[in-house]
Amino acid sequence: MISTATVLMFIPASLLLIIAPGPDILFVITQGISSGRKAGFTTALGLAAGNSVHTLLAAFGIAVIFKNSAAAFTIFKFLGAGYLIFLSVKILLHFNDSVVIESDVQTRKKNLFLRGFIMNVVNPKVALFFMAFLPQFVDYSAGSASVQFLIFGGIFISLVVLVFGTIGLSAGLIGDFFMKRPGFSKIINIISVSVFILLALKIILMRQ
Repeated sequence: MISTATVLMFIPASLLLIIAPGPDILFVITQGISSGRKAGFTTALGLAAGNSVHTLLAAFGIAVIFKNSAAAFTIFKFLGAGYLIFLSVKILLHFNDSVVIESDVQTRKKNLFLRGFIMNVVNPKVALFFMAFLPQFVDYSAGSASVQFLIFGGIFISLVVLVFGTIGLSAGLIGDFFMKRPGFSKIINIISVSVFILLALKIILMRQ
């Protein structure tokens, strides 16, 4: 159904887009540094899982709602920004607490996965990106477009896990080293709050 040549074009194009600096990479890095390697990798898995939702939206044409409905776009935009502000407030409430690396605690891993998932899903820009990017590689004369969307989405998600997972593990190694230094947890809290607030402002200022 999908030619090998198309896949060979899709993979490098996807990698270039994935490694481009953006909110998701910053999010993975801050979680990895503050909570350890497994936390960084788990956050990356959550973000990748969020992409699966956008793949389904694009495959079945639902993402077009965000493009044509100002109300839907605005609702999701403020949901995403509100979630980031909520995370910032949680950090500020425990600002003087030491950051504890809890990479072996199952509940902690579930929370980080869910955090990455929600952050990705409530970002309407990601839905619009999938709707704009994936169709460029779909051959509408070669069978079901929806199936091709799902296949390309699956490849893209696998690449996200590979790239973001590597970044999360690398950030975790840095965090494991520096978290032993006195006062470093407060620096991480300041960086995390700053990143979340900046990302929230970016989403709020996002235009349809």
